[in-house]
Amino acid sequence: MRKRVNKGPWMKRKTGSTIRKGIIFSVLLIVTFLVDLPLISMVGTSFKANDKVLSSTTLFPAAGEWSIENFTDVLTKTNFGRNIFNSFWISVLATLICVAAASMAGYGISRFKGKFIRAYSGLIFLMQMFPLMLLIIPMFVLYSRYGMVNKPLAVAVYYGANNLAFNIMMIRSFFDSIPRELEDAGKIDGCTNFHAFMKIILPVSLPGIATIGIMTFLNCWNEFTFASLLLRKSGAQTLTVGLTNFVQQSSSNWGYLMAASTIAVIPALIFLIFAQKYLVQGMTSGAVKG
Repeated sequence: MRKRVNKGPWMKRKTGSTIRKGIIFSVLLIVTFLVDLPLISMVGTSFKANDKVLSSTTLFPAAGEWSIENFTDVLTKTNFGRNIFNSFWISVLATLICVAAASMAGYGISRFKGKFIRAYSGLIFLMQMFPLMLLIIPMFVLYSRYGMVNKPLAVAVYYGANNLAFNIMMIRSFFDSIPRELEDAGKIDGCTNFHAFMKIILPVSLPGIATIGIMTFLNCWNEFTFASLLLRKSGAQTLTVGLTNFVQQSSSNWGYLMAASTIAVIPALIFLIFAQKYLVQGMTSGAVKG
């Protein structure tokens, strides 16, 4: 005869823990689905034919009704492909400008002391607290006066400057966590302050630099307000502004809009997937000093 196995208290605790984890996982799965429902609906609608976009109530097209017509039309019959290219090179250029300036400024604030440095740090804090919406009119007047409206390069410079204050303070905390003994050892070998920064500090601080680079790129990629203000010509607009071209006053081309929105999400999503380990590493490395 088969022996009966008595379940001890540890077995009951293990079973209860498994059930509890299953319930938590199910709840989190449902919440995640509800939060991502608009994104799921956007992707599903982008693959529907034009006659099915408004008539169908399902999230995704039925089997055999999937279509890429919206994607091909958006990229071939509109200027959205050009808008994507504009967003990409503007974001990359702004990121390079911001990372280079923030790294040097953050290092200077971290390593040097004095009245000027304290005043500069206070000014940076003040810039972070200043409402950016108050800059709309002054920036438009300034750009109009110097003929910089509809110039993507000018927008890239503005993006770099706009993200500079936050990135300086963030990279400064990362530099504070790097021991000064590394620089002292380099100076003993004959390095100047600049050489120690370039050859010793920068390689060590790559996770922090990657962090501010990722955040700057995503901020520039998703920015709409100032791009819509300063870029009026269709060929000079970024993708966030280009999306509004599919929304008219009396009607909207929902198929084109959903396809363009899906295309706009893909580059940032891919970039974030590959760069997320550097983002987490940079955030945690600069969080603890020592």
